[in-house]
Amino acid sequence: MNLLEKEFHEWKNEFLVYKFALDEINTKLNILSEEFEFIHNHNPMEHIKSRLKEPNSVIKKLKRKGLDVTIQNAKSYVHDIAGVRVTCSFVADIYRIHAMLCQQDDIHVIKVKDYIANPKPNGYRSFHLIIQVPVFLANRTVNVPVEIQIRTIAMDTWASLEHKIYYKFEQEIPEEFLIELKQAADTVQALDDKMAYIHQEVEKVKDKSKLSV
Repeated sequence: MNLLEKEFHEWKNEFLVYKFALDEINTKLNILSEEFEFIHNHNPMEHIKSRLKEPNSVIKKLKRKGLDVTIQNAKSYVHDIAGVRVTCSFVADIYRIHAMLCQQDDIHVIKVKDYIANPKPNGYRSFHLIIQVPVFLANRTVNVPVEIQIRTIAMDTWASLEHKIYYKFEQEIPEEFLIELKQAADTVQALDDKMAYIHQEVEKVKDKSKLSV
């Protein structure tokens, strides 16, 4: 094994704890989802997807930040090595999930970015938070950061398209596509608002039906 292979193996070994953190968060989210559905007859989480950044991706991020490429810098300055994306049907579900996570005694919220209340200029909407979750190893406990992105299905569709266009044009998207994307983002927001309204009206009808029985 040459030096490069040794370094790569060391990075992969250090990243193993982030995999364990993803396991912890996925378990928590699945429990919360099942409990909420049992109590309220509604599942706030349509889909949960997790991913672990490869060392090469983290190294590129460190270089973009102008930082030395070391494992310690990766741990200190790259907080999205472990990431989870949760998609929901309704915007209200996003804030419910955030509230449920905050109520977990062993979760520490480091940072919150609400791009739903404050969308990015290009129209991007999502709810981001960086949390720390304890991972219990054989001889120690490690608090590991995990990025969680929560968004509606419509928001996720828009973000996926924007991401593909972003890399298609090597990060320099032509002005006409930026305009189209912003218009699409406005349409997505209108769709989310309409879906929330319909959902609320359906719930009102259901409540009236229960009262009349």
